[in-house]
Amino acid sequence: MIRKVTDTKQVKPLFDGWEETMIWSCLQGVMGDLYADYSGDAADSYQISGPEAAKAILGDFVFLAGKPSEELLSYQPPCRAGKKVESQILVPRDADWENLIEKVYGSRAERITRYAIQKEPDVWDGQGRERLKKMASALPEGYELRLIDQELYDQCRQQEWSRDLVSQFPDYETYQKWGLGTAALHGKRLVCGASSYSRYLEGIEIEIDTREDCRRRGLARACAARLILECLDRGLYPSWDAHTEISAELAEKLGYHRGEEYTAYLLMGSRK
Repeated sequence: MIRKVTDTKQVKPLFDGWEETMIWSCLQGVMGDLYADYSGDAADSYQISGPEAAKAILGDFVFLAGKPSEELLSYQPPCRAGKKVESQILVPRDADWENLIEKVYGSRAERITRYAIQKEPDVWDGQGRERLKKMASALPEGYELRLIDQELYDQCRQQEWSRDLVSQFPDYETYQKWGLGTAALHGKRLVCGASSYSRYLEGIEIEIDTREDCRRRGLARACAARLILECLDRGLYPSWDAHTEISAELAEKLGYHRGEEYTAYLLMGSRK
């Protein structure tokens, strides 16, 4: 039986050592949800030792941990049942989960490589902040940076390319409380942004998006640099996880260092 986890202590050991801030968001109860498989032997013992398998869901991401469970992998929460899910990014804890994903979904699950970025709170000490300030100010003529306010939050939600900058915050009041972002504007038009895809108690997970016709102008770098500075000023850690080589290279320019590559699966949605 698959149940929503109400006591995070039951599943926390399954995720121990996994340095992924979206999992932390779920475990801390800030955002996202946790589900666990209480079937079989786990149904008799979970109150003592906890379930054997769990998944953390936040936005498009699904993190799978513990003993692989086909029932848990296939389970769609009630809030998603009957809805068209465009895609999900499945992140397996180990090779056994990888094998199960490929068995269950076959060609629907595209194996992809993502790039972990090290979490180093002191990496911008010394001259690091000055370098970020220079990057943030290096905008082409006619562009400006602003923090994302009510007006820009609404703009982000109205356009497909920018929606993920604020998509995990259902309204501006929630974003104002938990979110943080910077935007590049050309006139009054939003053309690029760096924002919190998600939030955990100690920091944010960064999302960056640029209008296709405005790329390769240094806008993403400027927005990201300004956002990192804002995070540092507020005592938040700006976590970065790269979905492409280009994203990993941008992170390095901003002062981050690469961690290890890891496997994920892009699962294209379908109506259940």
